[in-house]
Amino acid sequence: MERAREARVAPGVSDSVPETGDDEVLPDAPSFEEAPTGSPTSPSAPAFFSVEPVPLTRYCPYVTKEACQEARGTQRCCEDVHFRRVRHPQTAREPNADCHFLQLCRFATTTCRFQHWEIDDVLAASGRRPTAPPLQHCAAAAARVPEHLRAIPEPQWICADLSPAGLDLTALGEFGVVLMVRLRASPPFPLLLLLRPLCRSADRARPRPRLAQDPPWAIGIDVPYDTLTDSQLRELNVASLQKDGYLLLWVTGRAMELGRRLLRAWGYARESELCWVKLNMMQNLVRTGRTGHFLNHSKEHCLIGVKGDPPLGARRDCDVLVSELRESSRKPEEIYGVAQRLWPGARCLELFARQHNVGKPGWVAVGNQLDGIRVVDPNLRRRLRERYPRLEIA
Repeated sequence: MERAREARVAPGVSDSVPETGDDEVLPDAPSFEEAPTGSPTSPSAPAFFSVEPVPLTRYCPYVTKEACQEARGTQRCCEDVHFRRVRHPQTAREPNADCHFLQLCRFATTTCRFQHWEIDDVLAASGRRPTAPPLQHCAAAAARVPEHLRAIPEPQWICADLSPAGLDLTALGEFGVVLMVRLRASPPFPLLLLLRPLCRSADRARPRPRLAQDPPWAIGIDVPYDTLTDSQLRELNVASLQKDGYLLLWVTGRAMELGRRLLRAWGYARESELCWVKLNMMQNLVRTGRTGHFLNHSKEHCLIGVKGDPPLGARRDCDVLVSELRESSRKPEEIYGVAQRLWPGARCLELFARQHNVGKPGWVAVGNQLDGIRVVDPNLRRRLRERYPRLEIA
């Protein structure tokens, strides 16, 4: 699909790559092998890297150490990751299947009769297994971004109600990328009680860029957060958040078309789509039987919308993530690196965030399941105080 606008390219990225459709090939797109190896915070470092590569973790095909030793014909097993069986009093004497929830099973110690497993790995227990490093702030990339969109190293978060009658989104400022995540409709903290009576006046500030969201779609099953109706989601003032930027919108299976309509209603063009393939702790495809009306849902989609004329990133990320399933509605950690590389160095906003989402440099997390408020950016503090004079910010 030909894009109607002439896209600007982010600094440090070649502008020789032709515009293509979703099914076309980028013949001269840079490869991973061509990437320089400088420090992510040094001036010579590539602006599109936010984490260092991590060595591959291998899982033994024989699953248990005993089976591995038998297959190798020695008393020593391989150094890959192994698992051991966990038997609870209610576990069937000869369980005919593994529990698909495994470590996330809420009934593992009570009523679940399927087989459960746990990691049996000395290297991981001693901290010698490689793990992905946390996201890093790249000062060189931020220096190339307009000042009002420039990310700061400190993470920030705000506990607030994000329903249509809640926090005035225009008080947050402008962002390069926005990610939409889960929301609870009812405010559980006194701060939210303070914000709710103040949310109706419309003191609009200028819009802002990159967003990431995972809205609280009403999906008809028990979830650990309150949900919003389709009409309430449409009423959210997302259009005010950006003039130029990217919006990453997580959608459930039944909300795929609704998500696309919401993007259009908020002023975005859907330019791409990311698919998250879900694995359990044993690296098998998740098939829980808990979601999906006709087929089991083993994947989730993130729609990527573009508004205005933001610069193009390095386009080094794939549109498929294969990652372990964690707590209910918690998304893979890799999505934050993908979002940051869309516009390196720009401020990022996460809407409907939960406590496990906070603490990432350059990100502002907003949601009503967060622990209080932490605002470091003086411009953001000023806007919040102007909009909500009774609000106390530590």
